[in-house]
Amino acid sequence: MGGEGSDMVEASEGDGEIEEGVPLPPLQMNGCILGRQPEHSSSSTPLIAVTDVEIGKSTAPFPNLDELPETEAMLSPASEPKVTPRLSKRRLVVLAVFSLYSLVNAFQWIQYSILSSVFTTYYRVSSAQIDWLSMVYMVVYVPLILPATWLLDTQGLRVTALLGSGLNGLGAWIKCASVQQNLYPVTLLAQIICSVAQVFILGLPSHIASVWFGPKEVSTACAVAVLGNQLGTAIGFLLPPVLVPNTKNNPDLMGRNISIMFYGTAALSTLLFLLTAIVFKEKPKYPPSQSQAALSEVSPEDYSYNQSIINLFRNIPFVLLLISYGIMTGAFYSVSTLLNQMVLAHYEGEEVNAGRIGLTLVVAGMVGSIICGLWLDYTKRYKQTTLMVYIFSFFGMIAFTFTLDCGRLIVVFVTGGVLGFFMTGYLPLGFEFAAEITYPESEGTSSGLLNASAQIFGIIFTLIQGKLTTDYNPRAGNIFLCAWMFIGIILTAFIKSDLRRHSVNSGIMNAGIKSVSAESPVEDEQNKTASKSPSDSI
Repeated sequence: MGGEGSDMVEASEGDGEIEEGVPLPPLQMNGCILGRQPEHSSSSTPLIAVTDVEIGKSTAPFPNLDELPETEAMLSPASEPKVTPRLSKRRLVVLAVFSLYSLVNAFQWIQYSILSSVFTTYYRVSSAQIDWLSMVYMVVYVPLILPATWLLDTQGLRVTALLGSGLNGLGAWIKCASVQQNLYPVTLLAQIICSVAQVFILGLPSHIASVWFGPKEVSTACAVAVLGNQLGTAIGFLLPPVLVPNTKNNPDLMGRNISIMFYGTAALSTLLFLLTAIVFKEKPKYPPSQSQAALSEVSPEDYSYNQSIINLFRNIPFVLLLISYGIMTGAFYSVSTLLNQMVLAHYEGEEVNAGRIGLTLVVAGMVGSIICGLWLDYTKRYKQTTLMVYIFSFFGMIAFTFTLDCGRLIVVFVTGGVLGFFMTGYLPLGFEFAAEITYPESEGTSSGLLNASAQIFGIIFTLIQGKLTTDYNPRAGNIFLCAWMFIGIILTAFIKSDLRRHSVNSGIMNAGIKSVSAESPVEDEQNKTASKSPSDSI
């Protein structure tokens, strides 16, 4: 992420910024209040769409801009002072702190399910009640995602980050008070608080990447931010079985081991909350890219969160991505939650190896995430990459399904690693693809909706796969997931690739966008006249 390319040059030592000298006039977001027009709007040219194949080639404008499903947009000539994007050195620290507290939150999500046999014994509850300690993350996310994205859009990154980090620490400390065999409700309450923290965490990777990082590193930065969450899941698979062995005949020793795990998590969460308060700023002093420079000119009074949500759901490619992303990520959540049960069904007493298989799955996915992020920054081929990773994930799931009961754990390690490389590597692809096809809508809103879809599918898949695994066998549950992943491939193939953010960063779209009310016949007529103006044919 250090290589910004030849168009990035170091600025003076005093400001600690890196400058990219490409001017861009102000851009008014699609989510702005309809009917308001900037004072500098005089003439217009059509918005330009860029597909994966068209990058670097000549592109044609939209033929009928006023028929777009989103708020109608027009381009106006440059009339504002030039903006000089720069990269802040603080961006790396912001990314590191976010990745770490996201890591701890993911660790707290998976620490119960990977020790399901331990916690069922300790709290004297059923396996289903322990599964709910993981599924509560998914249940809580769905109703809270819209308030959380509204908070991000209106109150900003710093407030959202502090809420996520602070609630994460609060939940961890309440868990420390739940280490008694009759206090399952207390540990459930603590997990609910941690799941609320997750609502303010999962939607931030693409937002942090876009606000703080330049166009040649934005996909890699998003992958690193997602990697923190994946690393937490990996550590959650590996560390709890080591810290809390299944000493079913000695509940006092089991309780002491659980306390050690809970107190260590709480201490780390508190430290990261303090670092978040010190490090996080709303945004860098200078915008890091042309697309962010354009958005920085938008007046807060001209922005409508409700209109932004409406625009997103009118965007058919985004809706297709919303469903396909939910299927893939929901399948990953289901496999992660039920992995311990699936492995122990065929390999009794292998709790530690079940955790190691989960670790292999997630670590391979972390490698996949970074490779996919670097590949996107290099090629900008979002749809092709997303589709190919989806297809390979499907074949990886088939391989994992039919080798799980082969009797050799080493084979399960290999197929789990292949599955994880593609399935987990897909996560940042979805965020970045959504940011491209929905620009200039907020990245936090689009990624938040993607995560909400993932949670809904995750709840459904976990309940159904768990039922199939219990009533029949793990293969039946995995085949169920394979069928849905095949549907996801078909939906992904139909997504139209319209790389709006990339077109701005490439200088193809070199003027401001303003939103126009579709209910105004006068403005509609102006739009049609402008779209037929002689300047369009030049």
